[in-house]
Amino acid sequence: MEQSALRNVAPPRHRRRFFAYVIVVVAVAGVWFVSSIVREGLQVDAAFWVFAGLAVVADTPLFVQGSRDENIPTFPSIAFTFAIMVAYGCAPAVTVQLVAVAVAAVWLKHRPWRAAFNAAQFMLSFQAADTLLPESNVGSINDVHERLDTTGILWVLAGAVTWFVVNNLLVATAIWLRFGGSWRVVFSRAVKNDALPNGALLFSAPGLVAAAHVDVLLVPLALLTLFAIRRMTRLAAQRAQAGRLDPLTGLPNRRTLECEVAARLQEHAERAEGGAAERRLALLLLDLDAFKQVNDALGHRVGDRLLVEVGQRLIAAAEASGPDNLVGRLGGDEFAVVVPHLRDTADARRAAAEIMSALAEPVQLDGLPIDVGASVGVAVYPEHGTDFAELMQHADVAMYDAKGRGDNLAVYAPESDHNTPERLSLLADLRQALKNTSDGVELYYQPQVGLASGAVVGVEALLRWRHPTRGPIDPEELIKVAEHSPVMRLLTLRIIDEAIGQLAAWRALSPVADRVRVAVNVSVRDLHTGEIADRIAAKLAQADVDPSRLELEITESALMADPRRVLSTLARLKKLGVAIALDDFGTGYSSMVHLRRLPLAEVKIDRSFVLGLATDPDDAAIVHSMIDLARALGLRVVAEGVEDERTWRMLVEAGCDVGQGWYFARPMPPDRLLDWLSKTAARPVISTK
Repeated sequence: MEQSALRNVAPPRHRRRFFAYVIVVVAVAGVWFVSSIVREGLQVDAAFWVFAGLAVVADTPLFVQGSRDENIPTFPSIAFTFAIMVAYGCAPAVTVQLVAVAVAAVWLKHRPWRAAFNAAQFMLSFQAADTLLPESNVGSINDVHERLDTTGILWVLAGAVTWFVVNNLLVATAIWLRFGGSWRVVFSRAVKNDALPNGALLFSAPGLVAAAHVDVLLVPLALLTLFAIRRMTRLAAQRAQAGRLDPLTGLPNRRTLECEVAARLQEHAERAEGGAAERRLALLLLDLDAFKQVNDALGHRVGDRLLVEVGQRLIAAAEASGPDNLVGRLGGDEFAVVVPHLRDTADARRAAAEIMSALAEPVQLDGLPIDVGASVGVAVYPEHGTDFAELMQHADVAMYDAKGRGDNLAVYAPESDHNTPERLSLLADLRQALKNTSDGVELYYQPQVGLASGAVVGVEALLRWRHPTRGPIDPEELIKVAEHSPVMRLLTLRIIDEAIGQLAAWRALSPVADRVRVAVNVSVRDLHTGEIADRIAAKLAQADVDPSRLELEITESALMADPRRVLSTLARLKKLGVAIALDDFGTGYSSMVHLRRLPLAEVKIDRSFVLGLATDPDDAAIVHSMIDLARALGLRVVAEGVEDERTWRMLVEAGCDVGQGWYFARPMPPDRLLDWLSKTAARPVISTK
């Protein structure tokens, strides 16, 4: 029975109605018990005292299926007391059950009101069952055997079912008044939990009576069975407990967290159905920063001790933040915290910050202070998910978003999620599109103009994709979808093939186009192997295109990812004759060392600085400094984002070599570019006067 779910404390909500219910149940049961004793009396024989003694002994710690720390103990005494009711009547059975309840209440440390309610629920359950049983107040076990024919046994089993239903009705109502929610859900849960253990005990009563008829000394043998069952149950419970906890830290593991979140989400839903104020639940996913360095420097044993200490700190901080918070370990250096009963997302962020404060001070291990940093992702029910899997997925996205921003805390934001079903679908469509030449994937070209001469010196190849159902896809969105997947490799190879093929086609179609250089962007992943250098060399030779007409644009993050392999690939490309340009100059990790190590021919000043050149003195100072630095290193300088004449003239005065932007021309498909080049061949794109 779920009477233990009442716990041992007074209810914080609905206190008055809960205790009113307890008082009514106890009073009704007490009145009935006194009247039944007066009416029936106690007519018993020696066998009765055997049953009574066994009932009391059965509710001691040796036989009860559970402990004072477990929520739902099962009391074996009901097998013997129900057998007493079958043989001797309701009043003797209840009398013995009251003694057993008192014994159990002592070692389980039940409060008086709790013990009184337990006794009352048993009294009323026995009374309800007794209405279905034939007259049993006979005073002798031998007389009962004659009435236990097929019909009599069926009535006894019906009485057992009645006892079970009434008992769970009483308990479920108390739990419902105690915690709220749906009464139907509470009752069905109680029946489900109690059906097997209590059903088996109740249905064993006829067998015990039959055994006593043969020889009353056979009945105590039931205790051996109960003891063996308790031992097996305890071992099974210990194994189950081990399966629910992380073996290193003793914290709940992922499986336990999943069950706990499911239960608490159900509680939130039931409260909402009951008209209570809507509350949120937050799932915090915490990943330790630089934990691998601790393992590498100090060994895994120290790393394990650090994880244990972090777990203890998180428990203390979580309990201080809220008594119902739960901390668990997911594995490795990842922890999770469940925080219920929140008002809103801001409340969740506040709770996360409070819990994170536990890691502010270094952890002392063997006298060595170890600073422990962490990144936390927060997902909130119901805004960010309606089950554990969805909340965990979004908390993981938020956690990596925090790491990427160099922050220690982030709440899930859909725009930071690169793995939504929509994006995965888009990625699959892109993969399929790259297998087909007539798929909407194409290159547009934006001219690059010599700022001093006004002549077109090159073009940048820019990716465009028209999805068959979604229409044009934003290029930045497209790159975000593809860059962390194998599709990025396919996309880069496709762009290189088309750009080199276009150079070969222009050579045959237009002398003007044959003089321009084509710049192609490549990703970090593309430079980690020599495949891209092999592909470019093969395609240039196949198309008979001068390598100097191809330029690859890389970002500074490419070098930071894996300097050795990237520099090796860049050296091969330079030897081949392909120019290398550093894109988005000024937005990454630029330093004199990087500029000196890279085999660069050109740097491109990021548009974010160029757009503010004419209006922001700080941007103007930065642009002038970058131009001076690049020229001092002998590098060509290209300014992106030239949108007006004033910006162009200021770049000329600053000594910038090349400009690119809407002031000169917008990106255009290859055929329009040829027409545009033909029209500008006779005169400069801009007047240099």
